[in-house]
Formats: sequence, C-alpha cells, structure tokens
Amino acid sequence: MAGVDTPATPPQTGPEEPFDPHAPRYDAHGRDQYGRSRLHPRVTSFRTRRGTLTPAQQRSWDELWDRVGKDAADEMIDPASWFGRTAPLVVEIGAGTGTSTAAMALAEPEIDVIAVEVYHPGLAQLLHAINREQIPNIRLVRGDGVDVLENMIAPASLTGVRVFFPDPWPKVRHHKRRLLQPETFALIASRLRVGGVLHVATDHAEYAEWIAEAAAEVPILRTLDGVSPIGLDRPETKFEGKAKAADRPVAEMIWRKAER
Repeated sequence: MAGVDTPATPPQTGPEEPFDPHAPRYDAHGRDQYGRSRLHPRVTSFRTRRGTLTPAQQRSWDELWDRVGKDAADEMIDPASWFGRTAPLVVEIGAGTGTSTAAMALAEPEIDVIAVEVYHPGLAQLLHAINREQIPNIRLVRGDGVDVLENMIAPASLTGVRVFFPDPWPKVRHHKRRLLQPETFALIASRLRVGGVLHVATDHAEYAEWIAEAAAEVPILRTLDGVSPIGLDRPETKFEGKAKAADRPVAEMIWRKAER
C-alpha cells in the first residue's frame, strides 16, 4: 500500500525504463508510467472482484453515475458544489454493496456521505438503492481509499471516516496489503476535523489487535469517550450475520481526533 505523501516507486519486476520521479502519477487513462491501473495498483488493500450488472443496476448506473459518481483523480472534491449544500461530511472506505451506507445516510439526512469502493457491481447496487429510496446525501467515488483520501479530500474537512470490515489479509506475507496501517491512520487523522471520529469494525480478532496497535502510533487519535458527531449504529449486513453465526464477535473501535 502506498505510504502517505510518497511518490510512486518502480515495481520490483517490470519494464527496464528508468523510473522518472517527475512524470505524472497517472495519465489521462488512469495508468502510471509502467502501465499499472490507478484503480488496481500493484499492492492493494482490497481483492479484485468482477461481476456483471443486473438490468436494474445498469439503468441506475446510466441515470445517476455522471451526477453522483466520480472516478479517483488528482482533483480535490468540492463538497458544497457536489452536494449543493454545506453539511458535515463523512467518507466511508470500502462501502461494498452499500447496505450500511444507504441505511446510515437515510437515518442522518443532515450528514453528507462519500462512499469509496472499487467493485463496480457494488457501486451499482448502491446507486440502485439511492435511486429506489431517493437518498439525496450520498456521493460515490470509484477508487482506492488511500488514493482518494490523499488526492481528493482536503485536510481537516471530514467529520467522520468509516471503515467497516476491511479485508483482514490473514496470511503474514499479505499483511502489507492491509488497509489500516499506521500510515493510513495518520492520513485519516490529517483529513479529520478536530473532534471528528474514525469508526472501524472487524470480525477478525487478530486484525482487531493489529488495528489497535497501528492506531496507537497516531497519538492525536484518542478513544472516543463522549458524544459522537455522527451516528454509530450500523445495520447488520449479511456478511456480519455470517460472522456472528460462525461465532466471530465483531470488534467496534472508535477514535476522536484531539486538538494535539
């Protein structure tokens, strides 16, 4: 996973052309100087999934994507312009099919939500829910969460960040792919306003310990001990239901950004 504010580095294997640190990170087609996709970088915190859209999902995509969706880009989002209002802003990283995203946005109409996901059918399913339920306060970005936070979200602009059930990558050799590294916590903290919260949920016990240790390396993030500025009640998804049926308890971790 890319670190915070560090330039891309050449892959261990690949073309023999020398790495040019001054070259644009990505071209107009979303590829770097080695031909790697911005959407699917060499080391990712997510597993690549593919699927086809249902006719209803395709209709929702065709009707809504240009208005409420964006691809990851080197361009800061202007929330007031995109949502048509000024409101507290939450980013959800890895929104999946958007079950929690839609329910929580409906429950909090006063909060604007940007859902980040790479899975095309998942985004389409969330678009379908937005269309069906007429949810006005969700926008979508197709891309990697770290990339989006680094290049599209302004510092100190978020009231909340949500990361629900990130891939645990349980094998030790894959731990570098885990989303929630110390560098990611530092990046999230930089995007939160003072008093903003980070809400994480996982059903993987060892990853929960890893997450707690990584967060401890960013002392400006403190365990929430008061009222949260955003809702913390999540609907139970099918995935979470399966975890509970398998006797895997869910760990909920919530931090608040301190002044210093």
